[in-house]
Amino acid sequence: MSQDAVTVRLTQVQDYQFDVDFGAGIPALRCDEPPPLGQNQGPSPMHLLAAAVGNCLSDSLLFALRKFKQQPEPLRTEVSAEVGRNAENRLRVLGMRATLTLGVPAAALEHLDRVLASFEQYCTVTQSVAQGFPVEIQVFDATGARLK
Repeated sequence: MSQDAVTVRLTQVQDYQFDVDFGAGIPALRCDEPPPLGQNQGPSPMHLLAAAVGNCLSDSLLFALRKFKQQPEPLRTEVSAEVGRNAENRLRVLGMRATLTLGVPAAALEHLDRVLASFEQYCTVTQSVAQGFPVEIQVFDATGARLK
């Protein structure tokens, strides 16, 4: 494993509830499955995957805009995962749609076209999962205008 490896440790609390330890200085997280398996006492693996994609895309967009000293805050991101059956009739993520919304109108930001053309290529998580299923990415400004 490379030096840049990320390691998390999961410890079963009961049934499908696990505490996730992310390492020193990072708060632990309780995860659980929804009923009928679990008790919905925390995010499911599906929630975590969607959150990872959304968080990475948000970070990449913010980083790219800040490189040009732009202030797009507050960003909002919504990620929906389509879940369905594969050819073997097993539940799988079939695709995701991420919608990012800037906190300001597009006209208030410089170099926006350049940022929108490239930011998602720097999102490690999204580019990795997109090798397994499609991830559609949309970006809107604070006025609701679709930019991407």
